[in-house]
Amino acid sequence: MCHCAVVGDREIAAAAAAGASTLSQVCASTGAGRDCGSCVFSVRRILCESVGSETDHGLFTTSAEVDRAAS
Repeated sequence: MCHCAVVGDREIAAAAAAGASTLSQVCASTGAGRDCGSCVFSVRRILCESVGSETDHGLFTTSAEVDRAAS
């Protein structure tokens, strides 16, 4: 999943199960998507699957949006 931070699908799903409902929350709690950002679309897909919906839920789609939200 996120090779830079060595974060896998299970960690992302666990973060969602623990209450992270946005991409920025998942990235903040797992470290995924913080370096190169190439994984954010995959992280978003897993998050959407974990919360059971493909609706917006405030999910960001680029690493710049993740960085701005985490600031």
